[in-house]
Parts: sequence; structure tokens; C-alpha cells
Amino acid sequence: MKVRISLSLENKSKVGYRSQKKKELNSAAHSIEYNLENILNFFENRSTNANRESFNSKIKLFRANMMGVTDVSFLLFILKNLFT
Repeated sequence: MKVRISLSLENKSKVGYRSQKKKELNSAAHSIEYNLENILNFFENRSTNANRESFNSKIKLFRANMMGVTDVSFLLFILKNLFT
């Protein structure tokens, strides 16, 4: 069903369809270019930022459980004691 819809749209306005596809490809190319160092790092070293993402989610969970911490020095003290 989606194929038929996209084909009928392509026939009606090829210029608009091609323009949209060009924008999407340019966006994808820009994303790859922007993150190229991290992408290559994964293939060379098989390393990702999963540990950092996991730590960030633990901090968010901790802050949610504490119902919002306003004293930053206290937050850093607790995090240091919990995760080191």
C-alpha cells in the first residue's frame, strides 16, 4: 500500500519528491560526516560510549529518586561515593 502511494506521489510531482529525497540524503551525509571519528573509532577499537550513556542514566535515576537535588556539591559528593 505504501509503495503504491509513494509511486503515485512520485508521478504527480517528481521535482518535489526528488527534492525531499535530496534533503534526506544530505542530512544523512552530514550526520555521518559529523560523527565520522566516533564511527571509525568503533570499527578500529570496538569501543562505544555505552559506559558513558549508562552512567548518565544512573545519574538521572538518582536525581529522580532524590526528587531534585539543588545543592550541586552534595550531588557530586554522593555520586563520587556511589560510583567510585
